[in-house]
Amino acid sequence: MPASRPPSSDIRATSIRSVAVEVLTEWQKTPRFAVDILDDWTRRTALSAPNAAFLHDIVFTSLRNLSLLDQWTDHLTGNKHLDHRTRWLLRIGLCQLILLGVPSHAAVNETVAVAGRSGALINAVLRRADREQGQLLEKARTLPLAIAYSHPEFLIRRWIKTMGKAKAESLCQWNQNQAPIYVRVNRLIDGAVERMARVPGLLAHGEEDFFECETPPREALKHGLCYVQDPSTSIAPKMLGALPGETVLDACAAPGGKTAIISQMMCNEGRLIACDSSSARLPRLRENLTRLHARNAQIMQHDFLSSAAPPFGALLFDRILLDVPCSNTGVMRRRIDVRWRLQEEEFATLAQTQRGIVESALRYLKPGGTLVYSTCSIDPEENQQLIRAVLEAHPELEMVESRLVFPPKDLMDGAYAARLVRKA
Repeated sequence: MPASRPPSSDIRATSIRSVAVEVLTEWQKTPRFAVDILDDWTRRTALSAPNAAFLHDIVFTSLRNLSLLDQWTDHLTGNKHLDHRTRWLLRIGLCQLILLGVPSHAAVNETVAVAGRSGALINAVLRRADREQGQLLEKARTLPLAIAYSHPEFLIRRWIKTMGKAKAESLCQWNQNQAPIYVRVNRLIDGAVERMARVPGLLAHGEEDFFECETPPREALKHGLCYVQDPSTSIAPKMLGALPGETVLDACAAPGGKTAIISQMMCNEGRLIACDSSSARLPRLRENLTRLHARNAQIMQHDFLSSAAPPFGALLFDRILLDVPCSNTGVMRRRIDVRWRLQEEEFATLAQTQRGIVESALRYLKPGGTLVYSTCSIDPEENQQLIRAVLEAHPELEMVESRLVFPPKDLMDGAYAARLVRKA
């Protein structure tokens, strides 16, 4: 359960609830990510750090528990028809009261204060909820997984089918927790390890060079001493095993976290081509790689699903990393919007896209070369099943190793990686 933070004096407490409703209403009406909407509103309203954190808590906790909040709302109102704004007000009120532990006088009074014409209803429902908190939480334990943990029913069905109910429930529980912040030390900068050792509050993770921190070390990030990324992101680049002097392709490189690890493994020696299909993502890729001193990386735009010749021509590579677009089912704890944006039919479409990228990239792999396929999905259709199909179609390939990261077991974001070698 996230800890709530009391608002400070730069904006009235009631206004924070009002902003939360505006953010969530915009999120419901548009395809924008909640974090982007929040960033806009935080800048627009000049929120202090404590107020911005409190606003984030309300918005993200409401989205993580949307189905459960609606269950409570319907129960407490007798399934009364509610307009969108009233429903969001009740959701954020119940979120503060029951999930964030905001004192009842603040959760109720400050939410009612921005309710307008629905104030009497909001007041009555929240006061009843305050009296019945114990019963509501107790009943939540008996609800179906899709409601108790606020995940789409189709996703629960898929997970139960592929991993069983116990593991599906453990994954749902994992997704309800706030994701910690991790940074990776950047060894491309001399002395980075020693300088990062002097940064207070870093807690070492099991994966080498990764540390958990309560807040991002902004000065260290600014100077490229480290980079914010989950430990699971290092699995595919390390499996690739790039060596100094080799010719390496990162085919889906933006925003550049995995590319920087490859460059570090190559000691900035050799040729590393970092491609992305989107021109809009290239500036961020370039900025990140520059800040991280990945000097052997050349940035190029290319869509491996297009019929156009790549900008690197007929060059063949010793190693290719394919960190393909995916459903993001392994990172739902961190990417809160995913569970509500993802549609069931997208899995087949994504698998087709992923297979197309593999087939295209294989044309540029040297005999004896290595290709690592990776996703941040835990779904077999995008991972094991796809790789089996690739191997059946390409007898010249051999799978040397693979790894599936299951978040509750491995205590990091979900991911899959498979290393394929083309026989010489």
